[in-house]
Amino acid sequence: MDSIRVQGGAPLQGKVRIQGSKNAALPILAACIMMKEKCRLDHVPKISDVYGMLQILEGLGCRTQWNGHSLTVDPSGFHGKDVAGEAAKSMRSSIFLLGAMLARQGRATLENPGGCVIGKRPIDLHVKSLKAMGVTFRDRENGILARTGKGLSPAEIWLDFPSVGATENVIMAATAAKGETRIHGAAREPEVTALCGFLNAAGAGIRGMGTGELCIRGGMPLHGVRFRIPSDRIVAGTYLFCGFSAGGNVLLEDAPSDQMEAILLLAERMGAGITVTREGIYAQFPERAGMLSSVRTDVYPGFPTDLQSALLAVRCTGTGKCLVRESIFENRFRIAGELQKMGAKIRQTDEKCVLVEGVRRLRGCKVEACELRGGAALVAAALGAEGETVISGKRYVDRGYENICKDLRELGARIVGE
Repeated sequence: MDSIRVQGGAPLQGKVRIQGSKNAALPILAACIMMKEKCRLDHVPKISDVYGMLQILEGLGCRTQWNGHSLTVDPSGFHGKDVAGEAAKSMRSSIFLLGAMLARQGRATLENPGGCVIGKRPIDLHVKSLKAMGVTFRDRENGILARTGKGLSPAEIWLDFPSVGATENVIMAATAAKGETRIHGAAREPEVTALCGFLNAAGAGIRGMGTGELCIRGGMPLHGVRFRIPSDRIVAGTYLFCGFSAGGNVLLEDAPSDQMEAILLLAERMGAGITVTREGIYAQFPERAGMLSSVRTDVYPGFPTDLQSALLAVRCTGTGKCLVRESIFENRFRIAGELQKMGAKIRQTDEKCVLVEGVRRLRGCKVEACELRGGAALVAAALGAEGETVISGKRYVDRGYENICKDLRELGARIVGE
């Protein structure tokens, strides 16, 4: 079966260790093909999106081996053929191989990346930026062919929007371009910083990490490296919102509190007691989420779009009314209809804005997950709901969470995956 069954009403107590970051691991895995030596990555999340990326890498001739949560990638057998197959079709993250393959061999053939229903997410920013570095593009049936004539050239890149994916593709390509490439308006997300840290450890020269202005000194030889994937701030935030729904108190071990300032500030505004320790984040939750009149998602360091659905689920039982505005993707409110089945009072005012009026409690029923973060948000809603909730579409949640049922069950939740 492909569902999650939740019996609501059990408060969360105890501690849970936060897994490695999905959004950091995927581009770093793609960047491994830029080396000719083995790379060892520690704290890698065992999620379906990572398995999908490994399937693609193995199809390109790489060898991979797990040892617990450590993963060795040997790219010495890389043969540079097309990025194709079911994994490439179903994974948006296959786009990261564009910059990596151009850096390794000056060409890349990719099927159109898929796997996402939260918005259009075009790759025009990737294409525009890489064209400035001497890459030509040609449409192929169900995909694109990208290649360079005389190799990648350094360039001044101005991004019209701080796209994480476009920033990461340019960084990987620029690492192989002899000279200095500057990215203006770069994404500042921690996952971008992690990729830069990995490449620098392998011998690259990247400056300005964590800012909107990156400088990449390209053409330097890269070597194999050992690198630890940072903890997943979105998983930590999800479990934080699960606590708001269920009540109780939890310790989020190894949570990246330095990356979660906007999330923690919002949690405190909603009434949580937050204490940051060397172990992680300790959170005590109120009986009911407090007044929060409006929230707007934004690029980092703003409140992340990947947690908007979880916040919406919690606000359904908070006090008062709250306006939730989505500024990144145009289709992030697909969860609203499922929450309405549970008794939520949500009204969409325009394409990117909903008004939610808190009710005392949601009621369990059958709902459907249509994408990763929305599925996790339905789990959060179900934890505080009256009665039983059955969430179909568990496969979407598995894309980003190692074992959300086990983690929450160890905190006292009554939840099983089927």
